Amino acid sequence: MLKVGDKLPAGSLQEFIEVEGNGCTLGPNTFDIAQSTAGKTIAIFALPGAFTPTCSAKHVPGYVEHAEAFKAAGVDEIWCVSVNDAFVMGAWGRDQRTASKVRMMADGSAAFAAATGLTLDLTARGMGPRIQRSSMLVVDGVVRTLNVEAPGKFEVSDAATLLAQAQALKA
Repeated sequence: MLKVGDKLPAGSLQEFIEVEGNGCTLGPNTFDIAQSTAGKTIAIFALPGAFTPTCSAKHVPGYVEHAEAFKAAGVDEIWCVSVNDAFVMGAWGRDQRTASKVRMMADGSAAFAAATGLTLDLTARGMGPRIQRSSMLVVDGVVRTLNVEAPGKFEVSDAATLLAQAQALKA
């Protein structure tokens, strides 16, 4: 499993782009993880699925609410990663009003989840392989903090916890 001090695994994530520009076309665009994290501080939180109760009511809203505080703490971008396709993540982002605050990154085939060792098997619940609820601060592609939830819990991957860690790293 991924741990503090590790580089993020090679690979890509997809994001649904609403407006063409900056080299991005309308619709799903693929982003290389290493290139997208190079020289940046990224707050990444992962969750089992779009439009699910805890994810929609607590996890995403906390990061949207604290987006400016993350920026003030030196975080360049906030990413929400989930094993869903880019179309679903785009629709969920619109629903959650994440524009310009949180990038909704799709791990449609669960490749990122598998590469990090954070795979969560929800086959019995009809959802297949997912990513475990977690959060991390990544600086220039290297994991500086990592918070992994126990199955079914929401106690350490929330925005307030990761924000406090970002503020401590900046101090």
